[in-house]
Amino acid sequence: MKETLFKDNFWCTDLMSTAGYDSIIQHMNDGRKNCKEFEDFLKERAGIEEKYGKELIGLSRKKPCGQTELNTLKRALDVFKQQVDGVGQSHIQLAQTLREEAKKMEDFREKQKLHRKKIELLMDAIHKNRNLQYKKTLEAKRMYEQRCRDKDEAEQAVHRNANHVTPKQQEKLFVKLAQTKTALEDSDRGYQQGISALVKIQEEWQHEHTNACEFFEKQECERINYFRNALWLHVNQLSQQCVQSDEKYEEIRKSLEMCSVDKDIEFFVNFRKTGSMPPAPVVYENYYNSQRNSTPIRNLAQGPGFGRRPPIPVPANEPGDPEYSTVDGYSLIQHPMP
Repeated sequence: MKETLFKDNFWCTDLMSTAGYDSIIQHMNDGRKNCKEFEDFLKERAGIEEKYGKELIGLSRKKPCGQTELNTLKRALDVFKQQVDGVGQSHIQLAQTLREEAKKMEDFREKQKLHRKKIELLMDAIHKNRNLQYKKTLEAKRMYEQRCRDKDEAEQAVHRNANHVTPKQQEKLFVKLAQTKTALEDSDRGYQQGISALVKIQEEWQHEHTNACEFFEKQECERINYFRNALWLHVNQLSQQCVQSDEKYEEIRKSLEMCSVDKDIEFFVNFRKTGSMPPAPVVYENYYNSQRNSTPIRNLAQGPGFGRRPPIPVPANEPGDPEYSTVDGYSLIQHPMP
């Protein structure tokens, strides 16, 4: 397949036209503008990433999140906050990386602009010189054609008045004819010189135009390739950010796998237990019984140091002795039957 090149497709049949060159320059300016837009995009994205990262760090460090939890769940929450802090740090690092990439894009764009400026100045000078010489050549052609008409008119006057004028008048006609021929020769030389100069300038312009097309095409290839790679790199950086974030979230998942409900319950019980015996049940107490039982029977014979009479001893029975028994505090003697 035939290769499509700038130098083969941006010419015009009109020598004074710069439409092809202007089309290339417009496209190069649009490409530079597109690079600037992507550069600004990276800068704004960097600002968003930095703000998000700082807010994540502030959230993980300042906002309470299960601070009274115990044992394995507490450790899982600590890991959670540490990894969220790490995600925030990675977003701040991504912001710095994006700013560096934006700076590289800016340097590339300015470098291309500087190199293009030299070619543009050269082409502007050639266009100006070509246009000036073209106008001079057109003027020389106009003068040449006018001198041709003057000579033709002088010749016609000589032939037309050959037999109708005096010798002196005829001499004047021949003098005028000679003058017109001389002027014609001068204008003809000037016209030919102008054409030669224009051809030389045109050849130089076409050569430089070809060089400029090749240079601009090379720059455009570099720009497209650089832009494509920059965008590819940007997407890779975002993917890497997602991978790093997922790695940190995986640490949180691992810490949650180590969280044990039974261990946390056991830890809490052992750490905060208050006793294993429940309180005794509350029983019914009759008011009057409690009043009657509240006045104990004292043994007046005993001193004040004794608060209650000791229980009455039950005597031991010997053979033939009567049997003793007590009923409601009273002693009874049972005698044996005869």
